[in-house]
Amino acid sequence: MTFFSDIFPYLLVAPSLVYSLMTLWAAAGYFRRQKCAAADMLPVTILKPVKGMDSESFDNFASFCRQKYDRFQIVFAVASADDEAVPVIRRLMAEFPEVDVELVVDGRIYGPNYKVCNLMNAFPKAKYDIIIVCDSDIRVGDRYLAEVCSAFADPAVGLVTSLYRTSGVQGWPSAVEALGFTVEMVPNVMMAMRLEGLTFALGASMAVRRDVLEQIGGFAVLVDYLADDYQLGNRVFLSGYRLELSDYFVESVMKRETLATVFSRQLRWCRTMRVSRPGGYFASGITQPAVASVAALISGGWPSGVAAVIMLYAVRSLSGLIFSRRFISDRLLPRYLWLLPFRDLLASVTWGLAFLGNMVVWRGHSYRVLPGGRMKEVQGG
Repeated sequence: MTFFSDIFPYLLVAPSLVYSLMTLWAAAGYFRRQKCAAADMLPVTILKPVKGMDSESFDNFASFCRQKYDRFQIVFAVASADDEAVPVIRRLMAEFPEVDVELVVDGRIYGPNYKVCNLMNAFPKAKYDIIIVCDSDIRVGDRYLAEVCSAFADPAVGLVTSLYRTSGVQGWPSAVEALGFTVEMVPNVMMAMRLEGLTFALGASMAVRRDVLEQIGGFAVLVDYLADDYQLGNRVFLSGYRLELSDYFVESVMKRETLATVFSRQLRWCRTMRVSRPGGYFASGITQPAVASVAALISGGWPSGVAAVIMLYAVRSLSGLIFSRRFISDRLLPRYLWLLPFRDLLASVTWGLAFLGNMVVWRGHSYRVLPGGRMKEVQGG
């Protein structure tokens, strides 16, 4: 009994520890792969749905105007002429007259996902057959289009999505969220690709062929879903096309926010994942480091429980450092390594709370998330 009680805490942390090591193995294989050869620069339309201002919006938008690419178009879409982003977009058009930039102001609503409504309103203005949807808080380097679109040299590729990171944060709550990209999002994507291949898209950047988009029903089939990025990627995959993940990281530019705002967004993401991928989401609970640590401390106490947790976080810290410094290059670690246990605690709490309700808040609107990923707006919620 004594031997079992001594070893039991190590068994509790083992799934999380092994998972951390496996993500390193998966990432090493992915980033060492042979990349797509340079391809002809297919003309591209970038659709940017916008609502309000993000941090450094002008610089974010301007980064797309500075592309080293032969032919591209940018279509901004807002729902109201009073949107505070409109003057910023008009300034952009004045400062980059050589770039084909268009602003669509259209408030028509087709469903509860207002971002997709903006895309539906902007799509008729798209001139080219490669369509890129990119969030308004994203900034890119001047090789972004060339890197992302090279995958379309293969006609079997229907959609290309991109990894994202945050290299600069304002305040520790934003650092907690950014750290999630480093120690959770990217590692989880690496494991998903290793285990099942890429079957979904990441909303920060999604490039899709026009004919493939039309084949799945266009943006209209996404307007009732909260996870429009997951739905777009999964529908393209189910239509028989291959999805490609670009390792050209786009930058998610964060503004200073409160912990409550970060918590609300994390809970929205968790409830979105729970209804989109219920089996995988439930199974991910066994890898939650905070849950494993608490269980190990309760079951083992001193010294075996404490030693098991120290071992787990030694491996977690090493894994996070390698992802941050080698694979992602976000410069968050080791500076914010002290936040890792808190980041894990937040992840475990929101993971559990995702099962205890179906309400989310997104851009000031309250929604009830329905089975399968559809959502219904709750007026006055």
